[in-house]
Amino acid sequence: MLTIGIVLLVQHTTGSYGDAGAVAAVTGVSMALFAPQSGRLADRFGQRAVLVPGVLVHTAAVGALTALALAGAPLWALFAAAVPTGASVPQVGPMVRARWAARLGGSRLMPTAAAFESVTDEFTFVVGPVLATALCTGVHPAAGLIAEAGLTLAGGLLFAAQRRTQPAVGGPGSGGRARRTSALSIPGVRVLAVAFLGIGSVFGGMQVSLTAFTQEIGQPGMNGLLYGLFAAGNMLAGIAVGAIAWKSGPRRRMVVGYTGLALAAALLWTAHSAVLLGGLGLVVGVFIAPALISGFTLVEPLVPASARTEAFTWLTGSVALGQAAAVTVAGRLADAHGSTAGFLVPLAGTVLALATLVALRSRLAPRPHSRTVARGVGHRVPVAVD
Repeated sequence: MLTIGIVLLVQHTTGSYGDAGAVAAVTGVSMALFAPQSGRLADRFGQRAVLVPGVLVHTAAVGALTALALAGAPLWALFAAAVPTGASVPQVGPMVRARWAARLGGSRLMPTAAAFESVTDEFTFVVGPVLATALCTGVHPAAGLIAEAGLTLAGGLLFAAQRRTQPAVGGPGSGGRARRTSALSIPGVRVLAVAFLGIGSVFGGMQVSLTAFTQEIGQPGMNGLLYGLFAAGNMLAGIAVGAIAWKSGPRRRMVVGYTGLALAAALLWTAHSAVLLGGLGLVVGVFIAPALISGFTLVEPLVPASARTEAFTWLTGSVALGQAAAVTVAGRLADAHGSTAGFLVPLAGTVLALATLVALRSRLAPRPHSRTVARGVGHRVPVAVD
């Protein structure tokens, strides 16, 4: 809800998709830069210690950004308020994934858990844009952001209260050397981060371009519906990925899924009707889930337990950074050439990321000691990773 809420509010107060996209982009870049630091602190001090102050700061920052936008503040003031807004976004998704990894590390249930988490994520992507758009267009232009702040505060505090499932500080069996390990020092994490930049370009490009498209056809209320179809495809595919007992490993599934994503994104700019665009958005969403879930599943064999929350935040931060760049570029293109030009952004982002993923896929091979997992005393079982 945060990005679409910012886009709708700032576009309403300034009349420019470019300015709206730029403010949303600053928020995304700030989140991408600060999220790994939040993950590192959570690995070191525990998730609750990071979450509670984080959601309080985020609520205050969103309130300040909203007030400045409504007061007609200059663009630089909106940029200044966007920095703490993005920096304080609570990294609940990576923290949940770290909890699953701590509980199911090495188990064949881990891909199912990753798929389940992706489905719950995508449910919010279905409901969030629809709710934010309905609030901004039907209640007040700032209502979407206000709701985002309230939900983040309530949900963040409730999640922080769940102490029983919180991973042990530093990860199980981590020594001083493990504590100093940076997730980004692992080559596979860097490759995944680039791949997730491309996924972020799809989210950002779709958000701005769909908003511009529905404005062009005189039906701005359809924006949430069209984006909801895109997210629904992602959610349904996530259910399927979790339900299937895969014989191929996550590395191969990620390459195949990402190839399909790039091909589907290549068709978006050709759509000139809401029905066709909704159908293509659904197809694009279907290919998002396999790429995302496979990437998150690869973190468990690639990264030691003491750095997993940080690793997950690097990936979600990459999505945010790709989204920020896409929102900025797509906004400028939509202002100058219409929504069709904005849909070229997901195509460019996915093609470049796919080329990197294919060229460096060998770096996604797991660390040698992660190829087997202890199961009982003196017994080890193989884990499929390719």
